[in-house]
Amino acid sequence: MKYWHVIALCALGLCGSARAGEPAHYTFAPQPPGTIVQSQLVYLAGEAMHSQWRAVLSKKLLGTGNGTPFYQWFLSFYAIDDSVYRLKYRSPNSSVPFARVTKAQGAPLWFPLQTAKITGTGDLMGPGAQQLVVQSHETGADCGMARVDVFYYGSAMQSVMTTLSVENSCDLTASVVHSSHGDVLRLTGPYYAANAPLCCPTKTRVTSTLRFNNGTWTEQPHYFKILK
Repeated sequence: MKYWHVIALCALGLCGSARAGEPAHYTFAPQPPGTIVQSQLVYLAGEAMHSQWRAVLSKKLLGTGNGTPFYQWFLSFYAIDDSVYRLKYRSPNSSVPFARVTKAQGAPLWFPLQTAKITGTGDLMGPGAQQLVVQSHETGADCGMARVDVFYYGSAMQSVMTTLSVENSCDLTASVVHSSHGDVLRLTGPYYAANAPLCCPTKTRVTSTLRFNNGTWTEQPHYFKILK
């Protein structure tokens, strides 16, 4: 390829680092429970050949009460092995981010109510490997608790782990922001001061930015509760 062609491709943002290709036809072992809602390719352990992972959100119907369906949600991480993705992590077997949904005594109701979304991937902890961002929400009788978890592959432990977990009453959404200065995590939701009731947030909508630097996550401004 001629040099000016390379320059043109870079100007269009098409000359980034090459990533290992995924098999055209792959299977999961074992299959995700229930119905797959999202399936996200992620390079948790770097971008070498055969380093693909897939994060899968799925949900299984537990029952219906008063016309409302109730689901148990699952988050599964799979690592590639030839053309088979093999299970390495699953919640709620692991507690993050989902609890076990249980049936209410004497009523066709199951709690907590759950929802979730894979927000995206990014090199949030520096170049070389990606992390996966998941936002979730669980509720019983009130507005519930929202959380954002950032998952990475801990090479020392040889397992999928969380590097960051943040929670907030009622609502919390996340986005991965890519820039020439590195990837950061942006969080948006209501802000509650120490004694603010759930009905009346101190500020209805705020945004903070979380950065990973020298092994530590920092939040600016500090609005949301960092669990880890």
